[in-house]
Amino acid sequence: MTSADLVLPPTDSHTPTAALLHAPDAQPLEAALADMQLLVERNGYVVALYPASIPLAHERRLHTVRSVLESDRIALLKLDLPPLGVSVLARQLRQLSVCDFSAGVVASAARLLAHYVWAGALLNSVTRLDRVPVGLRSHAKSWVPGSQFGVVAHPGPQLVRIGQGELAGPRFATRLMVARGQLQSDWVHTDLAPGWRVHGVEETALPADSPRWWGTSRLVEFAAFLADISVVYQLVSSVRREVCTWCGIELIGDRCGFCSAPLAPLTPVPPVSPGSPGSPVSPGSSASWTSPGSWTSPASHAGNRPHSPGAHGGGAPMHQGP
Repeated sequence: MTSADLVLPPTDSHTPTAALLHAPDAQPLEAALADMQLLVERNGYVVALYPASIPLAHERRLHTVRSVLESDRIALLKLDLPPLGVSVLARQLRQLSVCDFSAGVVASAARLLAHYVWAGALLNSVTRLDRVPVGLRSHAKSWVPGSQFGVVAHPGPQLVRIGQGELAGPRFATRLMVARGQLQSDWVHTDLAPGWRVHGVEETALPADSPRWWGTSRLVEFAAFLADISVVYQLVSSVRREVCTWCGIELIGDRCGFCSAPLAPLTPVPPVSPGSPGSPVSPGSSASWTSPGSWTSPASHAGNRPHSPGAHGGGAPMHQGP
C-alpha cells in the first residue's frame, strides 16, 4: 500500500498485514529499491495497490522501482476507488493471499472484486465534489444550512439530498465499513445500513486523503463489500483461469495483473472431421479451448478443482504488498 491509513486491521490471525511503499519525499530511491527487492526475495511476488488519486510523483516512483529492478514479479494495480473502497479491497486481497491461489490470480482478482465494492459518503456540501456529476440545483442546495447529501461514487455515480431520495444499494449480502470525518450524523447507521440490508457495520479511522477526494472534511465515508471470505473465495474460484501469453503468469479475467497485457482472443480453428488427420481428439471425446493454439479434454480438469480457503496448495502464499 502507499499509505498506512489505508491498511485495515486484519479480520483474523491468518490475514497478513501490508508493506508500505513510501512517497519520494519520504524515502530515497536507493532505500525504496532495497525494500522492494527484499519483499520480492522474501515473498516471491509483490502485489502493490495504489489509489488513482495519489500524486503523480508517487506513482512514477512505483514504476521506477519496478523498472530498475527489471522484475516480472511486481504487480502495480491502480485503483479508481475512493480511499475507503481501496482499503476494503486491499484487505480482501490480503485474505486471498493466504489461500491456494497463485499470485497472478490474486492480482487479477482486484478487478473482479472491485465490481462488488459500493463506495460513497455522506457530505454536508457538494460544491467541491468533482468525482460524480453534480447538477446546478444540487450546488445551490449546498448553500442551504443543514443540507446533507448521500453520494455513491462506485460502481456507478449516485447523488441524492438527504430526505429527498434514497441511494440504491447492492443486491447481495455485504458488510458496511464506515469512517467518520467532521460531520456529526448517524444517517449511515440509522438509514443507509438498514436500507442496504447490510450484515453488520464496522468502523475505522478516516483515511487522510478522504477530505481531498470528496471535496470536504465534513463527511462520513462508507463502503459496502463482501465480508465473508468463503464467498470471496468461491467467487474467484468460479472464474476460468488462463495463462498470460506475454509473461506466463496465471490470471483470471481479460487482463494480466502483472504485465497488464490483455488476454489474447481465442484463435478460430477450422472444423476437422472426427478421426481425420489433424483431429485433436478421437471420436466420442470432446475438447475445450483454454488458450490460442492449445486445447484440453474436460477430463484433464478433473483434478484441477479449488481447495478449501486457507489451504496452501497450487499457489504458494504470497505477501500482499503495498
